[in-house]
Amino acid sequence: MQRVSMENQYDDDLNDQDDDYEEEARGPSKSQLKREKLALQSLAERMASMPRSALERLNLSEDTWVALDETPRIKDHRALGRHWKRIANLLVREDMEAVQALMDGAEAREREANARHHALERWRERMIAEGDSAVNAFVEECPTVDRQQLRTLVRNAQRDAERGKPDAPRKLFRFLRETIEEAED
Repeated sequence: MQRVSMENQYDDDLNDQDDDYEEEARGPSKSQLKREKLALQSLAERMASMPRSALERLNLSEDTWVALDETPRIKDHRALGRHWKRIANLLVREDMEAVQALMDGAEAREREANARHHALERWRERMIAEGDSAVNAFVEECPTVDRQQLRTLVRNAQRDAERGKPDAPRKLFRFLRETIEEAED
């Protein structure tokens, strides 16, 4: 009796190993492969929207360059979908680590620019709402600013905001942006 149970245990172990081997041999699921293809297509769209000078560091193949250069000429939505698939298939053959590093750097710069833009919008809205107290707080943050010009722009922006006109608030925003950029340099 004892011998039969040992043989059954051995057979069970072999079956478990066979199941593991079959799963490894099958590879990733269809869903996983589809997610990877869609991610590559999204990457292709982002790359096509980037300036060529940024992409030149990647040492892409000639076929990939040709496909990226064709993108602006394609107007039909369905054709564009096929085009992204074509670029995605070409990207599989490229150095994906370099591509991903470039895209991560571009995304980081974009997040930083968005954060800076939102901070400037908050300053502008605060200055329009609070007036001189917000101007004084900004002057403390950025002492090189022309205080008189800033106050004039704030008063004009407050007046135009009440009237529903966008001109003076836009001028105030541009002035704040230029002031911050000069202070960072």
